[in-house]
Amino acid sequence: LQTLYILVFIEIGTRRVHFAGCTAHPDNAWVTQQARQVMWELQDREPGIRFLIRDNDKKFTQAFDTVFRSEGINVIPTPYRAPNANSYAERWIRSVREECLDKLLIINQTHLRRVMREYIVFFNTARPHQGIDQQIPIPTINRETTGSVRCRKVLGGIIHDYYREAA
Repeated sequence: LQTLYILVFIEIGTRRVHFAGCTAHPDNAWVTQQARQVMWELQDREPGIRFLIRDNDKKFTQAFDTVFRSEGINVIPTPYRAPNANSYAERWIRSVREECLDKLLIINQTHLRRVMREYIVFFNTARPHQGIDQQIPIPTINRETTGSVRCRKVLGGIIHDYYREAA
């Protein structure tokens, strides 16, 4: 058995989660490369990203911060020993553990990557959030209000997503 680490970025306003990657050996070079890839994916987003709140792990080096500062993003490290300063990330970690990871035996990195991608798609497109008035981070354009209710199994049935079938 080995410990695997994931890196995610969370948009606080919408609660949208972006999966950067997973590894068994996170170091500053890996974290910086993941930051470059996320910035590449989010480059033309409107409204643009203005702030990055990160904790004080040694992996978040000057090179990591430079990736964001070069795009005009203000990097704000959290105060030491203040978990409430990064409460959105702490809450997401609790959610992903309780709803997903505590119910699975992760075999390897590839399995973790697949599980995280599927969970994050569910989290972003189907799971309502109290902090944004029971909305979902990526709302569907045509949401059905009539028709029979259907169930979609997520992660092999660990999570059930209910939706209305088109009438």
